[in-house]
Amino acid sequence: MPNDGVIRISRETKGRKGKGVCLISGVPLAGEELTKLAKALKAQCGTGGTIKNGVIEIQGDHRAILKAALEKRFDKVKLAGS
Repeated sequence: MPNDGVIRISRETKGRKGKGVCLISGVPLAGEELTKLAKALKAQCGTGGTIKNGVIEIQGDHRAILKAALEKRFDKVKLAGS
């Protein structure tokens, strides 16, 4: 993903036995701040997740909730993929 200041929310099922996750990439945070954001998003969706290589993974399809939550903190948020 290009580092253009846009936060992208995509959905992926590949390699997860059919279970979908939302991937949030391009977040301009690192370390502790990224961890806090991930924790808040997981709590808002009521589900689990993790951070891998600076990409937040949230279990399940919660793109609408995630987009609304991220738009409160950041300017450019896009739904990527299908």
